[in-house]
Amino acid sequence: MAITLGPNQYGKAEVRLVTVNRAGPVHHVKDVTVSTALRGRLERTHLTGDNADVVATDTQKNTVFAFAKEQPVGEIEDFALRLGRHFVDEFSHIEQARILVDEHGWDRIAVDGTPHDHSFSRSGDERRTTAVTVAGERTWVVSGVTGLVLLKSTGSEFHGFPRDRYTTLAETNDRILATALTARWRYRSGEHDWAACCTDVRRILLETFATKHSLSLQQTLYAMGEAVLLAREEIAEIRLSLPNKHHFLVDLSPFGLENDNEVFYAADRPYGLIEGTVQRENGDPAAEDPGLAWHTLAAF
Repeated sequence: MAITLGPNQYGKAEVRLVTVNRAGPVHHVKDVTVSTALRGRLERTHLTGDNADVVATDTQKNTVFAFAKEQPVGEIEDFALRLGRHFVDEFSHIEQARILVDEHGWDRIAVDGTPHDHSFSRSGDERRTTAVTVAGERTWVVSGVTGLVLLKSTGSEFHGFPRDRYTTLAETNDRILATALTARWRYRSGEHDWAACCTDVRRILLETFATKHSLSLQQTLYAMGEAVLLAREEIAEIRLSLPNKHHFLVDLSPFGLENDNEVFYAADRPYGLIEGTVQRENGDPAAEDPGLAWHTLAAF
């Protein structure tokens, strides 16, 4: 029986990096988590334990910190591109690099209505993300947001689904719809205004969630993705993951009370998980071949 080494990668996961720009009395904080993964001619270390081709994961970690000192982190996409290009260009046996960056937001603390110069509060679980892949002269950028918690108290229905002997869920014409959105979008090749696009995509996702009368979370997912692609030509496709954060109406009849869609039990788990891709048709010049953009990334 012939056995061979298949696709592989290695790197440093979840390097926590915080930088403070102290130029002037108003400080600026950048808080990111960086993960590196290198691919290439790495057969020797797997098959014989010869580490001549292994760029130590500790070296990768140190490179992240040094790059943050040598040049401001800036937009996370640009920082990831610089790191990925460095590893591929510096080491001839490293053929591909994938860099993941999550950005953690901080808000300035307001004192007497004025944002403080150097004091901050964490802005919640939402994070801006990017996944950059560098291979030779090619680069792919997949950016997104995760942990964006949304809720609408009406404007959502769910009915007409199949029923069998195991079905107990009641149909409803008015329910709470809540989710913790993860969205990832693949950029077309080239340089883009990463921050402006991310801000606009987030706005579009929020507005569509709010205004689309939902007959299913799947319908909402597609409407959100479609709205993004219609508005942003630089995006080739978008993948969305929408866990259905169930809110179940509490039966108050044992207490002689009516519950007119006012009191709910917010369930933690299990939960429905709705995921999907909204993409341009192959004939659309903005579609582009995804290449290595999604390689080893979670599907959604």
